[in-house]
Amino acid sequence: METESNKITSSTDAQQVGVSDTEKWASIIGGGAMVLAGLQQRSLRGILTAIAGGGLAYHGATTDKSLTDKVGDAVGANKAIKVEKTVTINRSAEELYNYWHDFERLPTFMKHLQSVTVQDARRSHWVATAPLGQTVEWDADIINDLPNHLIAWASLEGADVDNSGFVRFQPAPGNRGTEVKVVLEYSVPGGALAAVAAKLFGEEPEQQIGDELNRFKQLMEAGEIATTDGQPRG
Repeated sequence: METESNKITSSTDAQQVGVSDTEKWASIIGGGAMVLAGLQQRSLRGILTAIAGGGLAYHGATTDKSLTDKVGDAVGANKAIKVEKTVTINRSAEELYNYWHDFERLPTFMKHLQSVTVQDARRSHWVATAPLGQTVEWDADIINDLPNHLIAWASLEGADVDNSGFVRFQPAPGNRGTEVKVVLEYSVPGGALAAVAAKLFGEEPEQQIGDELNRFKQLMEAGEIATTDGQPRG
């Protein structure tokens, strides 16, 4: 038989569970609203608001693993972001492949890269710029290498940004040079929200990759990259 004391204890436990769940969701919803409001402001105040909101939402979500997964799915934090870009360059596949495969030269036309250090025939260390003046680093291995045709890679465990992808070189129709296609897939802390933040601060991934391929085209066809630095704005 259930005693009066047991009834009181059960009622108290239920209330605590209810309050706990309410607090969790309040943190998640309130924090999410702060993040969105902060990103819309595009100012230092907005940045701080977004950071504070992100911390509040994270605190609410991480108190329960299942909640973390659900919120991550809802905002896109558990989904990878995929980018595809292609450019036609009036050079042979062999020439383009050889230049690209010298990874330490990639920062020449990839502005988001600070440095690439080749460690051996397979592994290299990458340092890239991130929004708000930060940097991210990772080690990557070549997982497929077809001379003059394909270079595929994947980051190793512990990377600041988990990423994988490939660059493919193939003859363009009509003997017009070589089609260079880059396919990149990556995930970062914050998922879709991080992608929104990057876009607002001028570092939208698809546009960035497109710009870098265009600079690669200029470098390989003209021997230099055109720049408007120091020129008056029209």
